[in-house]
Amino acid sequence: MLARLVAFDTVSHKSNLPLIAFVEAYLAGWGVPSLRFPNAEGDKAALFATIGPQDKGGIVLSGHTDVVPVEGQPWSRDPFTLHVAEGRAHGRGAVDMKAFVALGLALVPDFLAAGLTTPIHLFLSYDEEVSCLGVVDGIAAMGVTLPRPRAVIVGEPTSLEIADAHKGIRTFTTTITGFAAHSSKPQLGASAVHAGARLAAALVEMADACETRRDASGRFDPPYDTLHIGKFNGGIARNILADHCEIAWEIRLLPNSDPAEVEARFAALSAQVLAGMRRTAPSARIETVVNSDVPGLAPAPGSEAERLAMRLAGRNGTIAVAYATEAGHFQQAGLPTVVCGPGSIDQAHQPDEYITLEQLAAGEAFMRRLMESCRA
Repeated sequence: MLARLVAFDTVSHKSNLPLIAFVEAYLAGWGVPSLRFPNAEGDKAALFATIGPQDKGGIVLSGHTDVVPVEGQPWSRDPFTLHVAEGRAHGRGAVDMKAFVALGLALVPDFLAAGLTTPIHLFLSYDEEVSCLGVVDGIAAMGVTLPRPRAVIVGEPTSLEIADAHKGIRTFTTTITGFAAHSSKPQLGASAVHAGARLAAALVEMADACETRRDASGRFDPPYDTLHIGKFNGGIARNILADHCEIAWEIRLLPNSDPAEVEARFAALSAQVLAGMRRTAPSARIETVVNSDVPGLAPAPGSEAERLAMRLAGRNGTIAVAYATEAGHFQQAGLPTVVCGPGSIDQAHQPDEYITLEQLAAGEAFMRRLMESCRA
């Protein structure tokens, strides 16, 4: 099953519909109905299916179907052909996170034969690697047209540790429109690059300030909100006032941090900078767009998801992870949620990505214990 899923090139800028169609047909072959949640463009979809009783909520196994690009990486073999050697299964998405999805699908016949009294729901999403929005429509249907689950396990690779916390992330693009003029007469225009430099410097100052407000729990690395400028582009030539500048930036927030604080300060500064630009260029503009908004996952000690996952994985504690996941969306909807899946995030997004066969077997054992729990 993992080989079949890896063979679908589901890099995030491409459609995942061939993979979804395969899963639909596979489930239908076992008599399991499924429901699509397409995106607005109709070129991607999430999929929800229930094994066991159809009239009540159970345990969601949630995994994303998209993967990160392979371009520019020195792969030793075709990234979309699973290669097994020396105890490892290599392929794009092998660990992040088609292995978790493959385990859930491969065990469908066993789930059906077990006579489950608590259903197991399979939820496959899209666009996790770019926005984490591929789960939103399906979550909105839970408790409305779909059963409301008792607990959610998001199967990102944690080496089957139980992650109950991670930071949220908001990403932004700030576009500055100036007015071009000869650099010898700057009073005839307005430099978008100069304005962008002022805004970028302010973001760096805010990033430094974040480091002084540290999380007391000691669970996060680093233990504070982070602010990062990933791209700064603008300008035409050295002797022309730039008429365009673009800044791509992000903030990663501890679960209890307020995203409005940084955004309000940046908006106020943008207004000041724009006022200065418009003294010589009335048409100048500064626009900031939110590209993605991924909520953090806050600890919920004793939740049903935590208790269940600890029992299935044989753990007696939880961890926090540095990366963001779709789990925060489930939690915002009031659903007990943890992150737990086979494999290590250290192998994700790399050339020759892999999951060890040992972790794959451990993931299967985890799901078989879930099966036993759901038929008790």
